[in-house]
Amino acid sequence: MQYEMGEYDIIVVGAGHAGCEAGLAAARMGKRTLVLSMQLEAIALMACNPSIGGTGKGHLVREIDALGGQMGLAIDSSVIQSKMLNSSKGPAVQSLRTQADKPTYQMAMKQALERQKNLDLKQGEVSGLIGEVFPSSGEPSEMSNYGIRVTGVILTTGASYRAKAVVLATGTFLRSRIFIGENNFSSGPNGLAPALELTDCLQEWGLKMRRFKTGTPARIAGRSLNYDKMIEQPGDSRIVPFSFMNEELEKKQVSCWLTYTNETTHQVIRDNLQRSALFGGQIEGVGPRYCPSIEDKVHRFADKEKHQIFIEPEGLNTDEKYIQGMSTSLPEDVQVQFYQTIAGLENAEIVRPAYAIEYDCIDPLDLKLNLEHQKIAGLFCAGQINGSSGYEEAAAQGLMAGANAVLAIEGKEPFVLDRSEAYIGVLIDDLVTKGTDEPYRIMTSRAEYRLSLRQDNADLRLTEKAWEIGLISEERRHKFLKRREQTETERLRLENTMLKPDQINPFLAALEEAPVHTKISLAGLLKRAAVTYENLASIDPDRPDLSVHVIKTVEVDIKYQGYIEKQEQQIRRFKKLEERKIPEEIDYTNLSGLRIEAQQKLQHIRPASIGQASRISGVSPADINVLLVHLEQRRRQKNG
Repeated sequence: MQYEMGEYDIIVVGAGHAGCEAGLAAARMGKRTLVLSMQLEAIALMACNPSIGGTGKGHLVREIDALGGQMGLAIDSSVIQSKMLNSSKGPAVQSLRTQADKPTYQMAMKQALERQKNLDLKQGEVSGLIGEVFPSSGEPSEMSNYGIRVTGVILTTGASYRAKAVVLATGTFLRSRIFIGENNFSSGPNGLAPALELTDCLQEWGLKMRRFKTGTPARIAGRSLNYDKMIEQPGDSRIVPFSFMNEELEKKQVSCWLTYTNETTHQVIRDNLQRSALFGGQIEGVGPRYCPSIEDKVHRFADKEKHQIFIEPEGLNTDEKYIQGMSTSLPEDVQVQFYQTIAGLENAEIVRPAYAIEYDCIDPLDLKLNLEHQKIAGLFCAGQINGSSGYEEAAAQGLMAGANAVLAIEGKEPFVLDRSEAYIGVLIDDLVTKGTDEPYRIMTSRAEYRLSLRQDNADLRLTEKAWEIGLISEERRHKFLKRREQTETERLRLENTMLKPDQINPFLAALEEAPVHTKISLAGLLKRAAVTYENLASIDPDRPDLSVHVIKTVEVDIKYQGYIEKQEQQIRRFKKLEERKIPEEIDYTNLSGLRIEAQQKLQHIRPASIGQASRISGVSPADINVLLVHLEQRRRQKNG
């Protein structure tokens, strides 16, 4: 029996990393929001690795924070180790990665939801959607011209809630199934209940469902490990905050540990490949290319004598250790065998076995750039339901979906970040324009303009945009404006502070740098490879006290000025194509001159601009030229 329980502006289905950010974004923009979680104890669950950030992912977290999201604040409150990855490389690929105390992270996010004005948090499993048929354009002559508008959700209890828009952030729970060797059973991650009914409803509504797969390593009792046989991996001496709201973090850090597989490990795995769910044929879902299981690595990289294994703490108040790099679907007895062949793990005791998990997701090509479904008005999707993987990718999509759900019901233009503005733009554009045949992971190599999309300048790129649509608070904007002013003031000070050779040359000699013979600015010195903002302090006594965020941006902007200016020229050319908008009503099947494949792809994806159309697989430069000619003809006809 179905009964109504209330009405909201926005309903978010799921309270993982995507759902949390979606709910908070919608509520902060002033809409009455309901976030539904199958289990309140699982809010923001870190079901796999105990860390936030990493290469490319750290950029996403900074961007989420710059847009007023919660992930950066949550990880700053729960950090137990901080490392800047790729610190010896250029600033474009440097990424922050932070080990988290998992329970603290979850509680920080749960409290943020509970304390958020306009947001209700409830436990319940959504089994279906409520909707209505409406004319999609003009006066339709047949049912196929109608669209569907979502108007609410139904729970397994029979309760229903009405809404103007719904965000699906279901994670890996849709018809999820756990695989451990020859055994498999219906289950969500970490032993939680799966969502068994919603997929049927989505298929009835016309969504094309697919099966993807991911996995997680075993958790091992720390007391059973011999750390003397491993290599200690301490954190950086200085913790760099993820959130621009935090300038310093003073916390005690704990170490991770490095060890390696060996030929004995690999032989145990090879001898038991037939018992792996992955190789035994039980798993039908497609797994992540960039995070393969250990049996997949041993099989695919047979020439490798060893693979890195990192032992990472799950938290400060637990003895459980996460075995980074060794996810597997082999049976538990085999897991014990191969883990115990590794130096330091000879007596390892498994407290939670590794497993693979298979789940339903949609084809993201069916979504618009604002993450709304093309044929179902008011239905937004975010996170792993869109075919992505990772906490950070999910959170980024959740924030954008929540914000765009608000803008949609207000009848405003969508909030879309393009590839030149943010890694979030790269992530979403890749998903909805190119699609994905495997769990998608962000990487710095996917971003064409990565020198401009650095993690240190995320707020300078995005915070003002977030303010314009109501995503950020007065406090955050004030802090941003102060940082922007400090950054510009310090850059100008360095450019205008001139020093004489006798002031500079002893400093340069200590760095084994060539001397100067004329006056030079501090900024000019900073462009030298061996000179850093930090070591420049010895000849710059008048420098102000600035945050790590300001210092990093000033240093990079000056040191890489020429490269940045060149990339800005490339971005201007890119923008011209993005600004050539394509009317939504175009029927590509009637556009003569387009190849059949291009007609089909364009009709399916319905790109918003010439730039987006040019990135669709199967659309050639010749097809783009045909489209440009057609748009010009339309313009002339419109102008008479």
